[in-house]
Amino acid sequence: MEDSYSDNRIIEYRSSILLGIFIVITLLLIAFLITIVSTINSNRHTNNKFSTIRDRAIRGSIISADGYSLSYSQKLYRAEVNTLSIEPKKRNLFINLFSIYSGIDKYKIEQKFHNKNGKLIKGRVILSRDIDIRLASDLKSLSRKLNSMRVFRPLDRSKPHLVLGLDIIADNEKRFFPYKRVLTPAVGYVQNREVKGYKSPIAIKGLEKRYDSYLAPTRDGLIKGKRDILGTVIRTKESINISRVDGMDLHINIALDFQKSIEDMLDNMKKKIKADEVLVAVMNSKTGQIISLATSERFNPEHIYQKDVKILNPNFSEYLYEPGSVIKPLTLSIALEHNRVDLNREIKLGGKYRVNSKYTITDDSYFKSLTPRGIIIHSSNIGISKIAWQLSGKELYDGFRAFGLAQKSGIDLSKELKGKIKAPYLLDYPTYSANSAYGYGMYVNFMQLVKAYSAFNNSGVAVTPKIAEYLSDSRNREYEIERDISSLKSCSAKTAELIHSILIDVVKKGTGRDAQYDGLEIGGKTGTAHIAYKGKYIDEYHSSFLGFVNDKFNHKYTVGVLVIKPQKFYFASQTAVPIFRKVVERMVDFNYLKPDNFNDDY
Repeated sequence: MEDSYSDNRIIEYRSSILLGIFIVITLLLIAFLITIVSTINSNRHTNNKFSTIRDRAIRGSIISADGYSLSYSQKLYRAEVNTLSIEPKKRNLFINLFSIYSGIDKYKIEQKFHNKNGKLIKGRVILSRDIDIRLASDLKSLSRKLNSMRVFRPLDRSKPHLVLGLDIIADNEKRFFPYKRVLTPAVGYVQNREVKGYKSPIAIKGLEKRYDSYLAPTRDGLIKGKRDILGTVIRTKESINISRVDGMDLHINIALDFQKSIEDMLDNMKKKIKADEVLVAVMNSKTGQIISLATSERFNPEHIYQKDVKILNPNFSEYLYEPGSVIKPLTLSIALEHNRVDLNREIKLGGKYRVNSKYTITDDSYFKSLTPRGIIIHSSNIGISKIAWQLSGKELYDGFRAFGLAQKSGIDLSKELKGKIKAPYLLDYPTYSANSAYGYGMYVNFMQLVKAYSAFNNSGVAVTPKIAEYLSDSRNREYEIERDISSLKSCSAKTAELIHSILIDVVKKGTGRDAQYDGLEIGGKTGTAHIAYKGKYIDEYHSSFLGFVNDKFNHKYTVGVLVIKPQKFYFASQTAVPIFRKVVERMVDFNYLKPDNFNDDY
């Protein structure tokens, strides 16, 4: 009996315990439900509003012909935390883990939690800035882990569901130029602009500026809707969800490896001839596609210093100069178009020709007489002047304009200076027409001459130079680029072929001999022009060589070289011509050209 009584007491005791537990659980559940209901009720006036999440769109990339990103944008993030939201006992754990993930020394992180007086900061602290997208993703993962480890606590005890953890926030977009000085200043550069705490790049020069309307981000993404009790946007039919549209990518005709090879060569040649700057352009004579646009003066767009200021503007289109003798083939072409010259008839020269009491024309070499072909081959100032005198001022003026002088070439850079030529009425005067006939008294930019010379390698059509080939969007759809300036019919195909053959003779017999390359057709014209300073010509020069190089596989290229203020040698035959030859060598190395002796294994 005693055993039975004891068992009953035990059963009653256990039942009372279970009942007590049940009652406690029930009370806790009721309390929890009351809390949720009160939270929902309190949020009817606060969280039942529209919340907006913005997804910033970014700028498009500039991509080389061989698929390298010459400039691109990335969002950069900052990591911040409210010090009061970290459980005091777990602050060291937070610091250790953040140090491991971020790579920042623990001591430096610890310092960020304190002010100058060593007191703990009570509020938000920025732990790191300029975090790239990869590290941002890792830190977001860390934030989730810290939440699961209950490292954070609610700031408001009455709202235990509102826990502020580690925040990774996009606060700027940075433009990267991974290949530094390659293809600058043509690529251009940007500057940062801050709007409402968010920094984004603004285009200033070069391709970045020229195609800014396409490269610039089109539309930020947006999610907008009512918030739940945790502040998260509830996606319903009433919510707004707009996807972001990034800027378009710009694809150019220039291959990175070939461009870098040309630039390295120019760096060496600049030192050798002690020049201020050397410019090179290589253009497809049929299409106008620029496959290299190189200068010895370049800068890193990510780190521009005071010393770089003078080279930020591309001299391909923004530097005006008197071109000198490279204009002579244009003058002869204009005379041929008007049937004012007989190619078989010699013109008297004599070394000097006095136009009037103040103006005498001289030649570097003495010739008693030369045919028009010989005048170009041996670069006679007297001969080309006498040819120009057979034309009216208007005919000479219109002829120069037909080749693109005193107007934009259409090169797709952010700015181009037109230059100038003498007015038609002035060209009726022998002094001015003679001066202009051999490239003085006028101002041109480098790309105008490259365009003009393409006519002699393209049946009389001067093609518009183009760096960019097409645009693409995020779905890899391609878009053609509309050109502002079209190609020019500069002269007839017959005239172009005659000048073409004369330019080949310049390389074979004249001042361009060092440009020859076995197995390729090469023609061109040298120009060595005095530089004017404050109205007087001084002992400084521009040396240039404009011409073409073709193979028998229908590869046709126009190549231009300009050397600004060479000091060691100044004749174009000693400066620009050897550089032209080195450009041709690299074109062969990179398979843009195949000499006759090329062995094709396929």
